[in-house]
Amino acid sequence: MEAQAVVKENPFANAEACFSRLRDWLGGAEAMGMTHAEVESTVETDGREIMRWLFQGYLTLRREREVALPQLLGSDNVVRTLHRDSERQLETVFGTVTAGRTSYGARGETSLRPLDAELNLPPTRYSDGVERRVAEQAAQQSFDEVVLALRANTGAVIAKRQVEAVAVRAAQDFDAFYEKREPVPTEDAADSILVLSFDGKGVVMRKQDLRPETAAAAECSSHKLAKRLSKGEKRNKKRMATVAAIYSIAPFVRTPEQIVREMQPVHEALPKRPRPQDKRVSASIAKQPEDVIMEFFAEALRRDPERKKHWVVPLDGAETQLELVLACAKAAEVDVTVVLDVIHVIDYLWDAAFCFHAEGTKEAEAWVNERLLEILRGNTTTVAAGMRRSATKRNFSRKQRRAVDKCANYLLKYSAYMAYDRYLAAGYPIATGVIEGACRYLVKDRMDVTGARWSLAGAEAVLKLRALRKSGDFDAFWSFRQHREYERNHRRLYADFTPPRVSPSENGSPSRRLQSVQ
Repeated sequence: MEAQAVVKENPFANAEACFSRLRDWLGGAEAMGMTHAEVESTVETDGREIMRWLFQGYLTLRREREVALPQLLGSDNVVRTLHRDSERQLETVFGTVTAGRTSYGARGETSLRPLDAELNLPPTRYSDGVERRVAEQAAQQSFDEVVLALRANTGAVIAKRQVEAVAVRAAQDFDAFYEKREPVPTEDAADSILVLSFDGKGVVMRKQDLRPETAAAAECSSHKLAKRLSKGEKRNKKRMATVAAIYSIAPFVRTPEQIVREMQPVHEALPKRPRPQDKRVSASIAKQPEDVIMEFFAEALRRDPERKKHWVVPLDGAETQLELVLACAKAAEVDVTVVLDVIHVIDYLWDAAFCFHAEGTKEAEAWVNERLLEILRGNTTTVAAGMRRSATKRNFSRKQRRAVDKCANYLLKYSAYMAYDRYLAAGYPIATGVIEGACRYLVKDRMDVTGARWSLAGAEAVLKLRALRKSGDFDAFWSFRQHREYERNHRRLYADFTPPRVSPSENGSPSRRLQSVQ
């Protein structure tokens, strides 16, 4: 009873007592006989407890100073005249604390708690600080490791299932954030290049979260062997994530000869490449590919509404992807230059080269370099025809010339997107390195974990959180999310969408700051 009286008189008494004990212990004989590591561990643990009591003292003080209201009108036009004391627990980075407040209610109606609104308390048990740490770490490591990391580095206790739920909740404002964000200012618009690029990467999913066609294929498929796939067989366990990137870059003019020399094991150094600016990447496994592509065209229009820049779209030759890009460009009423990734062209050339020369020989390398140079000079159809004639003159069988015909067909099919002489002269990028790097970072490095089977909601959340980090937008996003949480959990519940003041001073009120953000 006496302790309760002390706490009521001084909400920070427990924090002060905890600090005094730690200070006295540090000056005592026990601590003097310890190593620095032992003392460091104790100070970290006890210091966190001091911070927990400080935070608890603050919440207690806010409750003691809460101003009682005679009644409260909600956005449902119901007047709440019943009021009672209530409290809730909050899991913070320091540990568990209790937040007391007055609940205003009416029979059969949801209670309102204006002090919760001022504090912008979340609807779940976990504080904003805990949710942010979960979101940041879930983007980098497994949910199991997040549980261990929080236990080791904070006072918060959270289970694996809650880690996934918090990550999903944390990522829910991703689309709204980018829709409302101010467009990136453009400089030298007439000269700069606006690059959009797209690709896909599969993620192993739980059976119930596969796309319907994939799930049906999995049900119907049968394999020759029990423990491994035979040639041509598929597991049908993956769902494709669509990866997108957008950035601006200055023109980088090069010659075909420079490109060929640059790709040699020992090559001459080219002038310093310009770096991509204002790069944003994203990936979605829940949305249809056309929706992701259209969203990035909308982003491009926000960045270049007058269409002054040169819009370039490097692609790897996936036919469906190409069709979607052209359809979205037409819908956006913008002219784009589609560039076929030159690295994919080189891969086809190497396969064809081994039909004429042994692998690992200088002759094969020379064959590839000679034809690559001609392709970069704009002579794609000539190269395709020439390799076919060479195969015919050598009386290759259909099997022997398969890679040659495949390469020639590829060159002819996509020749309209292989005007490399014009692209190089204009300084356009001719490879898809940026989007391939985004695929590796966003999807492969985190999602392609041995034995992992992702839920749709969990995978989508992690992809969004990783995209925010990679794009450098996480801090801005989290501030935006805090405002959205206030709107979603508190402001909309009150008459005129304005929670009443229940603290004696408005100075520094978080609810006032949040309320001003629309």
